[in-house]
Amino acid sequence: MDSRESIDFFVDCFYERVLADEQLSPIFVDVAEVDLAIHLPHIKNYWRKLLLGEKKYQRHTMDAHRKIHAKRALRAEDFQRWLDFFSATADAHFAGKRTERAKQVAKKIAANMEQSLRTQSDILRSG
Repeated sequence: MDSRESIDFFVDCFYERVLADEQLSPIFVDVAEVDLAIHLPHIKNYWRKLLLGEKKYQRHTMDAHRKIHAKRALRAEDFQRWLDFFSATADAHFAGKRTERAKQVAKKIAANMEQSLRTQSDILRSG
């Protein structure tokens, strides 16, 4: 995943897989009501920023995920499944240092997001 084109290809393959999954698809389709024509370019820019250093992505990912989490709690198994699909998709099409870096970044993102949303839930329950 060392070019814009390879990242675009990866994101397309990854989302095809996620949206076909009975566990994750409802989160994206029913809860988040993702419009792929809008969402995919943002996600591609996000991964270009993380992997290639491009500056086009300027959004804050946690805000959108907090809204989703408020509608339907995102669970540890959701993050793990997302991460499994991410790694499997990367491994099916790519290899090398950038691919391994992408998988490590995805792992950190999933862990940080899960922790942040868990903390948010704990605060809301205790408040």
